Amino acid sequence: MSAIRLECLGEACPIPLIKAQKKMAALRVGEVMIVETDHSCALKNVPEWASKEGYHVEVTEVDAGLWEIYIKKTK
Repeated sequence: MSAIRLECLGEACPIPLIKAQKKMAALRVGEVMIVETDHSCALKNVPEWASKEGYHVEVTEVDAGLWEIYIKKTK
């Protein structure tokens, strides 16, 4: 499985969402993007957008206040 990391630490919304949308457009079906964020707004907005697009989404808290959002491109 191919995974692309998108580091968005220290960036407030809507920057992580915009970056995720642009990067996802360049990925192939089956690829996974991992969005690294430390902003709670991105933690809500990015998975919500990905779910609406029909992508598979999982969120993992890797440290206190640091999350990885896994988004698999399904279409």
